[in-house]
Amino acid sequence: MSESRALTMAQAISEAIAQEMERDPAVFVMGEDIGRYGGIFGATGGLLDKFGPDRIMDTPISETAFIGAATGAAATGMRPIAELMFVDFFGVCMDQIYNHMAKNTYMAGGNLRLPVVLMTAVGGGYNDAAQHSQCLFGTFAHMPGLKVVVPSNAYDAKGLMIQSIRDDNPVMFMFHKGIMGLPWMAYFEGSTTDVPSEPYTLPFGQARVVREGTDLTIVTLSQMVHKAALAAVELERDGIDAEVIDLRTLVPLDRKAVLKSVAKTGRLLVADEDYLSFGLSGEIAAIVAENLDTVRLRAPVKRLAVPDVPIPYSRPLERFVIPQVESIVEAGRALCRAPFAQAMPA
Repeated sequence: MSESRALTMAQAISEAIAQEMERDPAVFVMGEDIGRYGGIFGATGGLLDKFGPDRIMDTPISETAFIGAATGAAATGMRPIAELMFVDFFGVCMDQIYNHMAKNTYMAGGNLRLPVVLMTAVGGGYNDAAQHSQCLFGTFAHMPGLKVVVPSNAYDAKGLMIQSIRDDNPVMFMFHKGIMGLPWMAYFEGSTTDVPSEPYTLPFGQARVVREGTDLTIVTLSQMVHKAALAAVELERDGIDAEVIDLRTLVPLDRKAVLKSVAKTGRLLVADEDYLSFGLSGEIAAIVAENLDTVRLRAPVKRLAVPDVPIPYSRPLERFVIPQVESIVEAGRALCRAPFAQAMPA
């Protein structure tokens, strides 16, 4: 019988990697400060002592080099995990990610497997300014050839990390700094959960209903899941019963879960920490818009996301651009008050 303990997300990710390294000698980790330091957000804590420097490899500050090396290692039968310290650094290694990691399986006619996990820290909330605070979910979900995984809690993080390592395709594993459970950084307590000690997997493309409701659907992911759950409690005091959907993965995306929920509630609010334009929030809205023959809306779709500006350094300005609990509550109230009649096809 599997023992269950309360783990932070950082601990859960590290445990998942360790168990897969014990199971499969082809798994190894490389990246900046992932060895003795344990990763600046704790995702590789304790791994160097267990597995040594041959499998836990600190790299120079050259993202192009070590992500290229990871892609090459995967092509030869290894299962590398490369940590891109901040997702914002993708610009210096975009060619390796987009033109090699994501495309080489297709260019080889399916005769080449690339089981690479590229894990990276995302999100703001601690005043690290424009070059260290983005989410960029939509940027990577827009690239054919990559799977995109975004856990919101420790239980999901472990199961999704093990699934990512065992997948034969490139996977972007994106963890939000604000839910890793780090002692030096404020985080949402709901991200620390009971986690089984034994290995387990969670399938990609299956969203989780965090909270059931009948009046309003809030579709979200990552740290925003916890903000949405708190907002739902506040909305309940106003007599509004909100359903919260945690997408968990963007590629593949659980479209059925979104449509099922919106068909029930008739109202959709998308809460996202990525940029507003050309991103996840628009994609979710489009999915509903393309299915208005089966989904009847009782109010227009509402999107909450970062306006199209770089993330500010100033704490008040950062809070202003990133959706907060109170902004989700306000948007939910407005949606449930809005008179709206959707014309249905004859």
